[in-house]
Amino acid sequence: MSACVPTRAADPNRTERTHPPHSPPSTGPRRFRVAGADVSASIAVFLIALPLSLGIALATGAPLQAGLVAAAVGGLVAGRLGGSPLQVSGPAAGLTVVTADLIQRYGWRTTCAITVLAGLAQLGLGCLRVARGALAVSPAIVHGMLAGIGVTIAVAQLHIMLGGTPQSSVPDNLRALPAQLAQMRPASVSVSALTLALLYLWPRLPGRAGRLLRKIPAALIAVAGATAAAALAGLRLPKVDLPSWSNHALAGLPEGPVLGLVAAVLTTTLVCSVQSLLGAVAVDKLVAGRPGLPPGVGRSDLDRELLGQGAANIVSGSLGGLPIAGVAVRTTANVNAGAVSRNSTMLHGVLVVIATLLMVPLLELIPLAALAALVMSVGIQMVSLNHIRTVTRHREVWVYAVTTLGVVSLGVLQGVALGVAMAVAVALHRLTRTRITHDEKEGVHHVHVRGQLTFLAVPRLSRALHLVPHGADTVVELDGSFMDHAAYETLQDWQKTHSAQGGTVEITGRHPGTRISEPSAIADCRCRPWTAWRNHQCEGPQSTPPSEKHADGPDGAEPDAAHTGSGRGDELARGISAFQRNTAPLVRSELARLAREGQRPSQLFLTCADSRLVTSMITSSGPGDLFVVRNVGNLVPRPGEESGDDSVAAAIEYAVDVLGVRSITVCGHSGCGAMQALLGSEPGGTRTPLERWLRHGRPSVERMADGSRPWGSLAGRAPEDPVEQLCLINVVQQLEHLRAHDSVARALHEGRLELHGMYFHVGEAESYLLTDPDGGGAFDRVREADLTA
Repeated sequence: MSACVPTRAADPNRTERTHPPHSPPSTGPRRFRVAGADVSASIAVFLIALPLSLGIALATGAPLQAGLVAAAVGGLVAGRLGGSPLQVSGPAAGLTVVTADLIQRYGWRTTCAITVLAGLAQLGLGCLRVARGALAVSPAIVHGMLAGIGVTIAVAQLHIMLGGTPQSSVPDNLRALPAQLAQMRPASVSVSALTLALLYLWPRLPGRAGRLLRKIPAALIAVAGATAAAALAGLRLPKVDLPSWSNHALAGLPEGPVLGLVAAVLTTTLVCSVQSLLGAVAVDKLVAGRPGLPPGVGRSDLDRELLGQGAANIVSGSLGGLPIAGVAVRTTANVNAGAVSRNSTMLHGVLVVIATLLMVPLLELIPLAALAALVMSVGIQMVSLNHIRTVTRHREVWVYAVTTLGVVSLGVLQGVALGVAMAVAVALHRLTRTRITHDEKEGVHHVHVRGQLTFLAVPRLSRALHLVPHGADTVVELDGSFMDHAAYETLQDWQKTHSAQGGTVEITGRHPGTRISEPSAIADCRCRPWTAWRNHQCEGPQSTPPSEKHADGPDGAEPDAAHTGSGRGDELARGISAFQRNTAPLVRSELARLAREGQRPSQLFLTCADSRLVTSMITSSGPGDLFVVRNVGNLVPRPGEESGDDSVAAAIEYAVDVLGVRSITVCGHSGCGAMQALLGSEPGGTRTPLERWLRHGRPSVERMADGSRPWGSLAGRAPEDPVEQLCLINVVQQLEHLRAHDSVARALHEGRLELHGMYFHVGEAESYLLTDPDGGGAFDRVREADLTA
């Protein structure tokens, strides 16, 4: 009931509280604080990002410094500007093949220039707001992508744990694994085993001491413990080797054929953008089940994420870094480590910078086997059994499997493309897999359609329908959520023919009594299915030209469209019949509850009797929500007047004192015939029943003629004509009449009742709320802020 929610006018005598009660206001600027969860998460991500950045740079043939530059820029620039607060960006494994090909073909300096141009292209795409297309990706594809990357990382790191060197792809790593097992180094295996043991046992330490120790990140303990053990044992192992910065190369002018460079920029843009956007969608799914996140961590803004990635690629390429994209491994570690804001991503970038500048001797003590074990554990966690169970339950396991195998075998972009193709194939298979059966029970023929009813199933539907004998009672049950035009035409034609031959047809949905469709038997039906409550009144051919129509009643309402058609008097009966068949089954349980408990409306809604005002539609209300009083002109007679009709006063007293409504709304509308009649009438004279009633609106006319009162306004503009002005003023005047009633005055004094004014513009289908009752009647358009006030 959004139209009845009051707006809060500013009170000049009210002081806004800007600090908690009984505490002094804060002074001075707020200090920047980083949550402890972000600090621990940044350390875990940093420990993963450092070796992965170096390893990806080595795999692409780029200078090793380029991986560190990309990791730092991804954390600081993309972390600050991106639209996914918990996504970590940097050099990604999915970009290895593309970057290696560019370096081999154009050289390193041109590859950096291509990265800059790709970043500019991403900025353009972000400004065009095309990133939302990533939301159309099936969750099975996203989970399959994560699983494929996890398998890729885990298999590669297994070689380092065994003391060897990983190959460039999963198939190559698997082929080389038997030889690597035969030549494994016990020292590397022991350090890796110790790392994994600490990683999995540390979060499970028992007792009070365990609760305190568990606050230290397990990743930090695992790597530090394995490093200390290797140093004490004097093991000779490959360790971190940070390169020198003396020969670091920056971006240069692109050199090469123009078409080739354009293709390279587009390829880099596509791979970086798709991986980042899919990663952002995956982050939303990872954090969806985490309670207690602050408001700043909501659903990713994909357009902003694309802009942030573009800016990061521009900076990274300019400084001689690798292309940047959202990285699933580091992002998953960030989320699992408990990060609560983008500060963790940015802090991990700061740690990368500090490590490469100040912590070189300390970092060079870390065995690569320990870091490989850490990364492998993260990769294994990305293959979620819960995701596999979910996609299996939704019959999308083939999409998941194809995506995973594609990422493992071919790469991220190729695997996602295969997953999309498989998802389309599965959707088409479901669309065409429609079962249509026919049987007979107790003389009634049943045609059951299981699945979506499209043109592809029309031949089978036609065969099943022709099995029904002429004149038989038939029930067609549609067990699906979609029926296209071809199937609808087939079903409708058969229904008309079968009914003409003396048979009966009932078309239902999955639940008994729920009608899916019932084609009208009236030609030229132009009714539109607004909502379930809409009475099915068909407009027949117009027998009277529009120019000859006359106003029927004081509100200028046109005659019912049904009366301009065939002239039959069964429209009401058909409407009641349609309600009994279509709407009653949907509302029967709610009405039964209201019948048992009685009515408990929260609002008294007083409006005009104009047929164009449908209270349930303009207030989005249902049974039991509103206590409605309708009369010509939405008038409220002042108490004590000899009106000969106490119905309005009785309704007000009953609503306030018996029902205990919390608010009363007086709703006027545009083009009100009663206001037109008031403007054209003269006081006194012969009084018809209508004229006697309209005299309760004379105070509104007098208020309008009072030059000392300002005219009302509608959303800041002046009324279009005197009729609209009187419609607005009449709402304000009737609110004053309401305050004069004893029951209303008493409830207002006790603070248990509010009065609101509303204006509905029929032609614009727009609602306005009264915000300035004492200033002549200023009405503002209903906004989202009004709904939450």
